[in-house]
Amino acid sequence: MSASQNDPSVAPLPVVVIGAGLAGLTVALQLAAERRVIVLAKRNLDEAATAWAQGGIVGVFDGDDDSVESHVRDTQDAGAGLVDEHTARFIAERSAEAVAWLVGRGVPFSPDPAGPLGLHLTREGGHTVRRIAHAADATGRAIHQALLSEVAQHPNIEVRHPWMAVDLITSRHVRRQERPHCYGVYALDIRSGRVETLPASAVVLASGGVGKVYRYTSNPDTATGDGIAMAWRAGCRVGNMEFIQFHPTCLYHPQDRSFLITEALRGEGAYLRLPDGTRFMPAHDPRAELAPRDITARAIDFEMKKHGIDHVWLDATHLGEDFLKSHFPTIHARCLALGIDIAKRPIPVVPAAHYTCGGVVTDLHGRTDLPGLYAVGETTYTGLHGANRLASNSLLECVVLGQTCAKHILEQSACDRPMLPVWDESQVDDGDEQVVISHNWDELRLVMWNYVGIVRTTRRLERALHRIHLLRGEIDEYYANFRVNRDLLELRNLLECAELIVRSALMRHESRGLHFSRDFPDTLPVSFPTVLMREARSARLGDAETLRVWPIGKGS
Repeated sequence: MSASQNDPSVAPLPVVVIGAGLAGLTVALQLAAERRVIVLAKRNLDEAATAWAQGGIVGVFDGDDDSVESHVRDTQDAGAGLVDEHTARFIAERSAEAVAWLVGRGVPFSPDPAGPLGLHLTREGGHTVRRIAHAADATGRAIHQALLSEVAQHPNIEVRHPWMAVDLITSRHVRRQERPHCYGVYALDIRSGRVETLPASAVVLASGGVGKVYRYTSNPDTATGDGIAMAWRAGCRVGNMEFIQFHPTCLYHPQDRSFLITEALRGEGAYLRLPDGTRFMPAHDPRAELAPRDITARAIDFEMKKHGIDHVWLDATHLGEDFLKSHFPTIHARCLALGIDIAKRPIPVVPAAHYTCGGVVTDLHGRTDLPGLYAVGETTYTGLHGANRLASNSLLECVVLGQTCAKHILEQSACDRPMLPVWDESQVDDGDEQVVISHNWDELRLVMWNYVGIVRTTRRLERALHRIHLLRGEIDEYYANFRVNRDLLELRNLLECAELIVRSALMRHESRGLHFSRDFPDTLPVSFPTVLMREARSARLGDAETLRVWPIGKGS
């Protein structure tokens, strides 16, 4: 690194955005008119959870059938009593503007001349009305491609890939005694294997969730909890990590176990059936196939265990071939390529880890507990999702809070920037046994799937925690003695997040939303978010203080 790159007299320093999904790209585009931005993406640019989203984005246009209050109620109902009402209303009030912002950037939403903004609106599970703007059944990809195209042409945005953040650079790295601050990030250039020091006027964590901690997931390989783990190591609070959403309907096929079958298919009338053709959802919830995801996933899990089957069936044959081809072309084509004609036979489906409802505690401007550090998107806990995310609220949260995050960053005045230390590799060697990483990765994901899945018990959670501690010891030793690579860093972050998930689950002595415990099957009349705060002197979660409080500063 040249001296000028690490010189505090060079102003202004860029904003470093970690992650190239919708949240990160929204922040980058909103900043770029006034600031230089560096976006870090650790894999190919199309490997972001945004690009995999099928359903759509909520747009509350206050027509005859919909209102902000209606959307807030639906969000609260899905969130099982843990939704922050102020957050839900703040985001709902800005949903129409968020959709219009995407339309203005060329996102090709499915049209309807009679619809608001000329858009066709669909309905998904948990929603009482049609309010989901979509681009057929590949909304995320359409949004992602449109924003990536704009980012690629903007002179103030530099996208670096494959680059992966290693850790945040904070006051402890520069031995400052004043209030903690984030000054930049250590980042790995994956091709060269070099770790660079990136000074920043602000760092934005937009690296997504932690789905890859589970054996079966609908998430891309990028979902390894990097932002959550880095923020936790830097002293930030995390909230509601026990609430991992399992999508009810992931394709069950030996050639493709991560392809998502969108909830919109059930919204349009598809039925869940047992092998003998029996519909089972009406026996579990009066809303049947339109029940929220946690109820639907748990119902499928119950029926699979009851009948000793590996999957259930999603039947859309009655909707007709023309309808399926026009409304769900991606699903129709993907399944057909695997030998499944969804117009003639049901789709084999199974639940899979899908969305992290908790994360780094932030306010509505993306601010974390560490000045200079922001977080947006699935990396965060804002109070919107509560104990279960309402379908299509996630893309909306990315846009709305991505915009408020950028606005807050632009309003900040420059602060004193110390010289940052370079990454020290003088005491490490090249890794000698990559099998240690791959073996521990497989073991972790299997432990989490078996012991910390859809249905939990205290004994299972304690077993998982014991195994995680052993794995963390091995990986901490490996990290201390060998040069880092992407696999090692991802496993290190996954282990950090796995421990946060298990600790949070052990603290919740009830069943609520996505967290179901056989030992505590009842829902308490009053409950609060689970917020973990580590003590500054401790490097281990076992010494952390556990709080049950609302995050402060939400309305500020």
